[in-house]
Amino acid sequence: MLIGLRCLASRRGRDKFSSMHVFSFTFVLMLSFLGLTREAGALSVGDEAPRVASRDQNGAEVQLADVYSRGPTLVYFYPKAGTPGCTAQACSLRDAFPDFSADGIQIIGVSADTVEAQKKFADAQQIPFSLLADTDLSVAKAFGVPTIPVLGVPKRQSFLVKDGKIAWIVESAKTGDHAAEVRQALQSLGSGEKS
Repeated sequence: MLIGLRCLASRRGRDKFSSMHVFSFTFVLMLSFLGLTREAGALSVGDEAPRVASRDQNGAEVQLADVYSRGPTLVYFYPKAGTPGCTAQACSLRDAFPDFSADGIQIIGVSADTVEAQKKFADAQQIPFSLLADTDLSVAKAFGVPTIPVLGVPKRQSFLVKDGKIAWIVESAKTGDHAAEVRQALQSLGSGEKS
């Protein structure tokens, strides 16, 4: 009888332990799905900006280190070319592009779309800046940008690079108002004095 009680107590302890692990795993998974956890490789302000390369919408290789050397650079990640939110974000930046260019600010968009899809999107929306085709997610991984579960595409995040370092990060960039959000960040950093 005593052995049977010990086995029962031991099994109940395992069940309690097991259900605690299941709850913890489920909770972390939900936070991750909602984008409320930070990726292990995520960058912080002050970190060196990744010096990676990818092909743009025209098939040309873009070395981000070369872009950074020309001045402050916005590198923004978006999930999918041509979708409503991504189009609103790109058009917000497109409309402000003349002002950003006048202030020496480069803009680079990045998604997991193909070169052809980026070209179609850029042509349809008259995007005047480079859109990188990060089909293997190497650029997103270098920046520590998480992917959307199930879809495997990068989440919407933006980084301002100044003097080769990360100067500003927004982990959930606005879509239609992204240009204003970036302009405000540039002003607080002392770049881009126009409003």
